[in-house]
Amino acid sequence: MTGQQTHYFYALELPGETKEILKGTIHSLQGELPFKTWVHPQDLHITLAFLGNAPEAKIQAANEVIDAALKNEASFKMEIDHLGIFGRKDSPRIFWAGLEESAELNDVRDAVFTACVDSGFTLETRPFSPHITIARKWVGEEAFTAVQLEAMNPFKKELTFQAERVVLYKTHLGKSPKYEPITLFPLASRS
Repeated sequence: MTGQQTHYFYALELPGETKEILKGTIHSLQGELPFKTWVHPQDLHITLAFLGNAPEAKIQAANEVIDAALKNEASFKMEIDHLGIFGRKDSPRIFWAGLEESAELNDVRDAVFTACVDSGFTLETRPFSPHITIARKWVGEEAFTAVQLEAMNPFKKELTFQAERVVLYKTHLGKSPKYEPITLFPLASRS
């Protein structure tokens, strides 16, 4: 596929074992919910800042600022506890796993977002709504109903994980998994 632009984004990485658990969750939801595409388990993440197509020099500048900013941020616990959707209520565009409110996540996101803006990126200004996209584009013959979210919530017993690093990903459209980790930014260990 030529002519496709490469996109970059910063995200909070999910640990391998969390991706494995979510892989099973996705597998069971796939049988119940007709979405067009399901995210490859290796591609699961929490987006912090979407850069789009970006010149190397600007990414380098942002990386340096982020590296310095995250040295003061310690790793922290996150909790996945509900399902949600974006788009039309009866025909959602995005189906996602949601996270419990986290001040630490907001701090890390603010550091990354500010670093990108300071490096010359124009980012979308919608409020930060942390989520893990698991599927896209409802293709069900019946309308989607919000009741299904609660009925099928696999996180009644919440899923916790340790957030340990931010990653700069590069998108490879047409491939699966499609996100390639380019630069890793470890958060400080909790002593």
